[in-house]
Amino acid sequence: MARSVGERIATARGSEVVSSRPLSGGCVGQVALVVLASGEQLVAKSGGTALDTEGWMLRVLAERSRLPVPEVYVSDPDLLVMGYIPGETGCRPEAETHAAELLADLHGVTAGSFGFERDTLIGGLRQPNEPANEAGSYWIGFFRERRLLYMAGECVRAGRAPGALLDRVRALAERLPELIDEPEAPALLHGDLWGGNILSAGGRVTGFIDPAVYYGHPEIELAFTTLLSTFSPEFYEAYASRRPIRDGFFETRRDLYNLYPLLVHTRLFGGAYLAQAEQTLSRFGV
Repeated sequence: MARSVGERIATARGSEVVSSRPLSGGCVGQVALVVLASGEQLVAKSGGTALDTEGWMLRVLAERSRLPVPEVYVSDPDLLVMGYIPGETGCRPEAETHAAELLADLHGVTAGSFGFERDTLIGGLRQPNEPANEAGSYWIGFFRERRLLYMAGECVRAGRAPGALLDRVRALAERLPELIDEPEAPALLHGDLWGGNILSAGGRVTGFIDPAVYYGHPEIELAFTTLLSTFSPEFYEAYASRRPIRDGFFETRRDLYNLYPLLVHTRLFGGAYLAQAEQTLSRFGV
């Protein structure tokens, strides 16, 4: 850890840094477990950009939901210091019922429009959240303009995908009214929910980290959890007992919603994720 980072942490917490060691995780900056002379343990992210946005998102979840998230002590563009949360990365099978309770509760937190009061981040990438309100299709318009078309364009601009990808996404976007519908209300989402962003221990979820928050359709959150096999079938049964999952989600809509995280991963990494995104487009006939 750079000396200047240690000094900033010591100033913020009133105790000197006595040790630090690298932790894995995240696409932005370096992550370290920091121990202070007081015995306090912290997690520090440094060297990235817009870490203040990540800190802001964690505070939003702490204020508006009962998700367990790290307490934020420093939230600067180049340094994020959080309380340490014990637990193993990933949701252990015995913790899945607790995870279902927490996420069903999170999705019960609603707002008047889709998007958010400011843009957020996903994997370090800008996630635009300005509402796209069109008569009778508020969510459909938002998902089309702010998620699919925006991220497909970013993939092409970054040289991660050919221009034909954007044309195919446009063709699919025109068909969205046939494929998805409007939820009852815009629901608060973690936004980047996979095993690497969940901590669990003792049969409970101890923390959710690295959010990409906005108000959207709960189905896009559930879909992403299936993309990387975050949970077992028991999770979805427990979730559905609290918030019903409509027919057709697993058969059709989850693949459509997972096109967005596949585009995010294509923009970040290219390669196999582009192939998966193209397979999804082919499945829907474009």
